[in-house]
Amino acid sequence: MTERRVAVITGASSGIGAAAAKALHNAGFHLVLGARRIEKVREVGEPLGALCLSLDVADAESVKAFVEQIPTAHLLINNAGGAQGLDKIADAKDDDWETMFDSNVLGLMRVTRDLLPKLEVSGMGHVINIGSVAGREAYPGGGGYNAVKFAVKAITQVMRLEWVGRPIRVTEIAPGLVETDFSVIRFKGDEERAAKVYAGLTPLSAEDVADAIVWAATRPLHVNIDEIVIKPLAQASATVVHRTT
Repeated sequence: MTERRVAVITGASSGIGAAAAKALHNAGFHLVLGARRIEKVREVGEPLGALCLSLDVADAESVKAFVEQIPTAHLLINNAGGAQGLDKIADAKDDDWETMFDSNVLGLMRVTRDLLPKLEVSGMGHVINIGSVAGREAYPGGGGYNAVKFAVKAITQVMRLEWVGRPIRVTEIAPGLVETDFSVIRFKGDEERAAKVYAGLTPLSAEDVADAIVWAATRPLHVNIDEIVIKPLAQASATVVHRTT
């Protein structure tokens, strides 16, 4: 394989998306990075020689404009998303659930649908969806986020079924506790509450997840990694962790 592949990453302004950009650059990929915070995306991508574009996956027109600026694509990392709140269903807020579905589910669909022809024509397409252990195990307060991440798992499986025989690999990477700005966003900027999520244990880093992304993306083209579940040693399940005092 002599062609230098192009990796498209959504939600690339920080966290797993930014770490994946750096790791894929080091692995020899050209990069197209998108996120709402365009200045943050440029901070990540310009040192890597990336094409940095504004992208709001919750806006169909934004997605269309983003994809139109990409001439070639081989790898799509559907990373944009996140959680909002930890309310129980009796206290659920429409805005939180709508935001989660727009970014994690509808956004993933829009970007994949619109970029799919370019992935297929490359002859070596690959879609990697960033899921979660929350898409495998429900927990109290997780209703909305569980719903969208279970949906990501289902959508990934449907992609594999619908595209079998076409030159497009499909992978889900499902992390457990990863210390990024995920919890700060989930708790509406409450950094003290967010810090408690990771207290007393060593969580995954964004770079740990990026390692898994690069490994899946660089297997021989006849090898499809269906899914990778990756958790810190101190985490046994979505809700069972060991914390030191």
